[in-house]
Amino acid sequence: MYSKSAPWYDLIYSFKDYAGEADRVRSLLQGHARRPLRRLLDVACGTGEHLRFFQELFEVEGIDLNEAMLAVARAKLPGVALHHGDMLDFDLGRRFDAVVCLFSAVGYLRTKEELETGVAQMARHLEPGGVLIVEAWITPEVLEPDRLHGIYVDRPEVKIARMTKSWVEGRSSVMDMHHLVNSARGVEYFVERHELTLFTHEEYMAALTDAGLEVAFDREGLIGRGLYLGRLPGRDTRT
Repeated sequence: MYSKSAPWYDLIYSFKDYAGEADRVRSLLQGHARRPLRRLLDVACGTGEHLRFFQELFEVEGIDLNEAMLAVARAKLPGVALHHGDMLDFDLGRRFDAVVCLFSAVGYLRTKEELETGVAQMARHLEPGGVLIVEAWITPEVLEPDRLHGIYVDRPEVKIARMTKSWVEGRSSVMDMHHLVNSARGVEYFVERHELTLFTHEEYMAALTDAGLEVAFDREGLIGRGLYLGRLPGRDTRT
């Protein structure tokens, strides 16, 4: 996942309003948390673009399975603790006031059981009264597998065209992302395949509820895919 495109990832997604999304997440966290919001963990933090803005608001840490993406994040976020790990079994040995899993990274979990396990792992890293925010992947009823999709980057130092072909296999949306990159390194062509599970709204809700969280749903979310908010019962008891 994004191992070859990691050096170009931030350019490909330069249209994305990470600053605005971070502010929206902050607002939602403040509206749902029952404790002061000081420490935030970003699960599947990727190249750290959300963390770049979250660090202006919180004490932050990140975790991701992709070492190539983490290398980009470490270069831009010196001093931030960035961990290599899988959302299915990570244990950082401490808890946070907020845990987020954004840009539909949860869709890479392959089964309903993995969704439940991943959400439970995130919930275990919450302090009482803290909030988990999970940005969903698209649900089956809104999938458009035949839609043509392309992203283009035209900078003096690099030209990128990324074309995506998608289809459905069982409960998965499969995407082949074809990249053509022209840079000082020469012209490169490569394909990365992504398989994201088409979980239903009910499955997302059940995963958070089964993790012991009080659940709310923001239908619009950050980019129209929806956000699931789960608060761990209890309050901050520090004085």
